[in-house]
Amino acid sequence: MKAAIVSESGRLPVYGDFPESAAELDQVLISVTAASLSPTAKSRASGKHYDSADKFPFVAGVDGVGRLADGTRVYFALPEAPFGSMGQQTVVKATHCIRLPDEVDDVTAAAIAIPGVSSWAALQERARLIAGETVLINGATGTAGRLAVQIAKHLGARKVIATGRNTEALRLLTEFGADVTISIDQPAEEIEAAFQEQFGGDGVDVVLDYLWGPSAEQLIAAAAKAGKDGVAIRYVEVGSASGPNISLPSAALRACGLQLMGSGTGSIPVECLLRAISELLVALVPANLKIATETIPLTDVEAGWTKDSGKRRVVFMVR
Repeated sequence: MKAAIVSESGRLPVYGDFPESAAELDQVLISVTAASLSPTAKSRASGKHYDSADKFPFVAGVDGVGRLADGTRVYFALPEAPFGSMGQQTVVKATHCIRLPDEVDDVTAAAIAIPGVSSWAALQERARLIAGETVLINGATGTAGRLAVQIAKHLGARKVIATGRNTEALRLLTEFGADVTISIDQPAEEIEAAFQEQFGGDGVDVVLDYLWGPSAEQLIAAAAKAGKDGVAIRYVEVGSASGPNISLPSAALRACGLQLMGSGTGSIPVECLLRAISELLVALVPANLKIATETIPLTDVEAGWTKDSGKRRVVFMVR
C-alpha cells in the first residue's frame, strides 16, 4: 500500500510503499480517507513526543477517518504499530473506532478531533467544569485555543477569558464566544495587572493553559495575589508552546486554592479520551463548532509536512 513512511528518527515522512497487514482478533482493518497532520502526529513522527515509537520504519499519523469492511464510516485513533493513519489502510483496535454522525464530513472530523478533545477532555475529565463557572484559556489564538473558547461556552461556562499575542486574532475571538481578551504581548506589569483584575473580580474557576512558560508563571502569581480565599482554581496544563518548564514558588501554592494538573494521554485513560471525542463529534453541528481546514493529497506529504498553514488545519486526503 502507499503511505507516509518514517524511516528513522529525525527524518521527515516520505511517500512510498509499505507492507499491508491483516487485522487480528480484537482489531479492524480500515480503508483511510483522511488523516490529520496534528502537532501530536508531527511530534511522534520526529521522536520528540513522550509516546513516540522506537522501531522503524513506521507509518506516520495518529488519527483519521475511514471505512470499515462493511462500509461503516468511522473516526479512529492510535493505530497499531507500525501502522499509522497516513496510509491507504491501517489496523486499529475495534474499541478505538467511533462511528461518525451522518452530518459530519470526513475532513472536519479528522481535523477537529485532536485539537477539540484537548479542551473537551480537559474541561470534562480533569477540571470537571460546572455550568456557570469562569474559564480562562491561556493561548487561545491557535486552532486548539479557538476551539477551546467555543467548547467552554458550549459546556456551560458563564464567562470565557482568552489570552494571546496576536491582537487581531484576539479580537476575532469575541465572535467565537470570548467575553474578555488579554494580550500577553505587552509589558509584564500590564499583563500581571490584567490577570489580577480577572482573578480578583468575579474570579476564575478553571484555567486551560496551551502555552506554559512565562505566562503560566504570571497567571499563577496573579492567582496567588488576587484569588478569592477558599476558592479552588483548577489549573489544567494542556500544551507548552511557550516552553516546557516554569518556576513555581512554593508560596503561590500556599496562598491560594490552586489545583495544578495536566491533561493528555496518560493523565486521562484512552477510553475516556475516546468517549470525549465521541461527545465532541456529536456536538459539532448542534454547537456550530468552527475549524478552518486545508486538504493536501497524501502524495504531497513531504511538502505538506512543513507547510505553514497559519490558522488552518492540514488534512491529508488518502486515496
